[in-house]
Amino acid sequence: MRGKLILGAVAVAGAAIFAAATGASLNDISDLTGVPSANPKAAGFAPTSQLSPELRQTIVAQGAMPLENPSGIVGWYGYENDAPSPDNPALAQFVPALGSTTEAQKTEPDKNTYLVLRNQHGADPNYNYGTHFLFQGHELGSPGLITRINLDADTAHRVTLLATQDTTGKPIAPIDGSTWDPWAQRLLFTTENPSAPTYAATLSVPSQVEDVSGALGRGGYEGIQNDSDGDIWIVEDIGGSGKNGTTAKRPNSFIYRYVPSRPGDLHNGKLQVLQVLNDAGAPVTFESQAAINAPDQVALRTYGKSFNTRWVTIHDTGVDGTAPFNANTLAKADHGTPFKRPENGQFRPGSRFGEFYFDETGDTNATSPENGDPTTGAGGAGGWTSIFKLTQRSGSSSTGKLSLFYEGNKSVAGLDNVTFLSRNLISFVEDAGDGLHSQRNGLDSAFVFDVTKDYSTGIQPLRWLAEGRDPSATLDSANGGFGKNEGDNEITGLHVSDGDPTENGILGAKVPNLKQGSSKWRWFYTQQHGDNFTWEVTLVGQGQNGDDDN
Repeated sequence: MRGKLILGAVAVAGAAIFAAATGASLNDISDLTGVPSANPKAAGFAPTSQLSPELRQTIVAQGAMPLENPSGIVGWYGYENDAPSPDNPALAQFVPALGSTTEAQKTEPDKNTYLVLRNQHGADPNYNYGTHFLFQGHELGSPGLITRINLDADTAHRVTLLATQDTTGKPIAPIDGSTWDPWAQRLLFTTENPSAPTYAATLSVPSQVEDVSGALGRGGYEGIQNDSDGDIWIVEDIGGSGKNGTTAKRPNSFIYRYVPSRPGDLHNGKLQVLQVLNDAGAPVTFESQAAINAPDQVALRTYGKSFNTRWVTIHDTGVDGTAPFNANTLAKADHGTPFKRPENGQFRPGSRFGEFYFDETGDTNATSPENGDPTTGAGGAGGWTSIFKLTQRSGSSSTGKLSLFYEGNKSVAGLDNVTFLSRNLISFVEDAGDGLHSQRNGLDSAFVFDVTKDYSTGIQPLRWLAEGRDPSATLDSANGGFGKNEGDNEITGLHVSDGDPTENGILGAKVPNLKQGSSKWRWFYTQQHGDNFTWEVTLVGQGQNGDDDN
């Protein structure tokens, strides 16, 4: 007998409490059945992913899929040909040949940005590419690359290479985050490297890719999105140094907001950093979180507490010029508040951009002294993971309030990507990493949280995906990635959107509708590393979306 897990139901030691049994189909995303546990990790074991029984997933692209317009060593969606096959140098060695320890570089397609667009072209001037597209930057490879998945196209035209170099001819750096700025009419891409550019790219083929870090800055940028005033919010992910020889890492990453001189201006504006004030009214700074379980650090991750926040300008193109700059360095100098590897954030739909939820990945190590209780996370300093809620009157407000929404534990750790599934339901996914996977004997999972619930009571989120591990990732995990590739699969690129490319379509402007029969809203994620599958998730009986245009 299968039970329905009520989101927010009280759980003891992570065990779910079930309500009355029903069938496997549903009309509302809030009525999902939880997956009981994560997939275990074991040498040579390559389990399939387990989804809530009301969900199905379909591959929209995978690493071995050839690009319709290859360029140099960039010939496949998820591989570069830096290691040619010994049988045919024109083909990449996707896995090591018998007796070999050499394999091709896996490019790791990362964040997904879905758009419904007309009159898009590709390498074939006689082909109709349709209207539904998924854009991605790739996290590894040299050169870096930007691709477009043509969701309406056949296999031969399925993936288009948009760019491997910028407008100056420089190779593109590996990319992490992406979004669409409707005011600038550009795709924005971030690089998780304080020495690498922040990019703006056109939709054309080939894409014109411009370095805009003279205004937006450079940092360990990952999450990026607009608010309704045209500001650009950026979430940084840079791991800090170890604290006193332990596996606890010093908070070293910031939340930024770029305020353009006018919406869409990517060359003139101000970059600001979020500053949180402690109980005494003093900024929580990089320096104040140097000790293990520093008081400010623990206080920020305590249920029931609320802290005043303000935005501090750290760079103004009108005063400081337009040369690229290191945002992380300026944020520390101006007393911004660093977090423990925040990765991504999103505005709550229907909040008029007044509620912003973001996570921090934490230390991804079961031995960190800042983890807190392994079951509840209580008493910790963000070692497992944390989710914060920032409340403001609007996206462009100068002040606000910060509070802890959820503190992680051994079973819910290393949270990374995020998307809202409805007005009240938000999904975060894990990137716990090979080490923590082994320590807890559990691979990554994806969870649903209800923002109307109080997680300080001990309730736990619903697991809608227990990710598996494909054979390629299993092989990499056993062999250290053969010196260049990652091991266990990771969940990334979690994205729910109706593809509206106008100002009304930015994430948070509309309430997602994933009910059966909805033909506009689509749900994607990428199973990164290994074979690099990108999936579309649908409700049972719904089938793939995309029938309607915006």
